[in-house]
Amino acid sequence: MSGSETAAPPPIRRIWVWAPLVLFAAFGALAAFMLTQPKDEFVHSQMIGKPLPEFALRAASDSRPGVSIDHFRDGTPKLLNVWASWCLPCIAEAPQLEELRASGVEIVGIAIRDRPQDVANFLSRYGNPYSRIGADDLSAVQLELGSSGVPETFVIDGNGIIRHQHIGDIRASDVPTLLEKLAEAR
Repeated sequence: MSGSETAAPPPIRRIWVWAPLVLFAAFGALAAFMLTQPKDEFVHSQMIGKPLPEFALRAASDSRPGVSIDHFRDGTPKLLNVWASWCLPCIAEAPQLEELRASGVEIVGIAIRDRPQDVANFLSRYGNPYSRIGADDLSAVQLELGSSGVPETFVIDGNGIIRHQHIGDIRASDVPTLLEKLAEAR
């Protein structure tokens, strides 16, 4: 070989030159594919059909008694609403909870990481649809329920089995669905 001739790069070096472009194209194709898939907004809970965990919570306020698993084993379906006084979406769902209570639905609340005076202030300001309110100071029951945040509402049948989970605040359009799920839980 003379000094003016250049040697061809080794085959391995040619692969590394194209690797970033191939990876970028593959990522782009995957992203484009995912964008064409239908959106599934329903979170499939692992707790549906399973019993509530064993628990007993002290009262979160002076206006209502605390709550335990035994309260859900009386043969009557109920809503279990996980909420907090510091939760803005909990304020938004307050009128719908009141509507459900006025329809004859028993709603049991679990206040998450809350102080009694804050719970009392929230209830006096936005209404108190709850028959009982338990204080879950460490979110232990919330986590055992599979709840990822507040607010979250569960339909519990009269044997203490979780039949439906509603994630997020209850909107007016959700009330008929919750009433239907409660009727199915009878």
